[in-house]
Amino acid sequence: MPILGLRVGVIIPALNESAALPHVLADLPRDVDEVLVVDNGSTDDTAAVARARGARVVCEPRRGYGSACQQGLAELGPCDVVVFLDADYSDFPQELPRLVQPIAEERADLVIGSRVRGSCQPGALAPHQRFGNAFACALLRILWNQRVSDLGPFRAIRRECLHRLQLRDRDYGWTIEMQIQAARHGLRVVEVPVSYRRRIGQSKISGTVRGSLAAAVKILSTIFRYSLR
Repeated sequence: MPILGLRVGVIIPALNESAALPHVLADLPRDVDEVLVVDNGSTDDTAAVARARGARVVCEPRRGYGSACQQGLAELGPCDVVVFLDADYSDFPQELPRLVQPIAEERADLVIGSRVRGSCQPGALAPHQRFGNAFACALLRILWNQRVSDLGPFRAIRRECLHRLQLRDRDYGWTIEMQIQAARHGLRVVEVPVSYRRRIGQSKISGTVRGSLAAAVKILSTIFRYSLR
């Protein structure tokens, strides 16, 4: 049965997440229409673990969060709403209907799960993540009048709206590009509070100085590039 009357497809980009994926897949609502795990060049058993737990697996060898999301979209079957969910078990997959509800009620086209407004486990968001989020959100408000508190990766969007956005970014800029393009296209953007916990394993981005700096540079450069248009 569809979730709140909508067909929902879930895309889970994954890179060496064999330890976390079983928990993520077990906690997803059973009535989602399709669960697609995009193996982004893993060297562990990520793909085998996902298949063993009923997910469909596609491979995207070119590294990058945006690359994985785009490949997932290209392979995803028919659905009304696309949900993006991290594979590290930091989000609470059972809260998925909370993100779909504003779309089902015709109040939103894009729904962002806000970790800032929700229940965040101590240490789950590092200080530099909180600062970067707040700074990027302030720029979104100043430049495009989009009032959000987070760039959270747990999000839901109408599929037809997502195709209209024509996202291009292949790595860390995917989420901020989605929000900028949503503002430029006049989409209704809504936030809902979500729970957040410490991930299983080490983050490839926030867990390293190099990853954190690269993400920050890409997010700010994406904002700057679009602000010049």
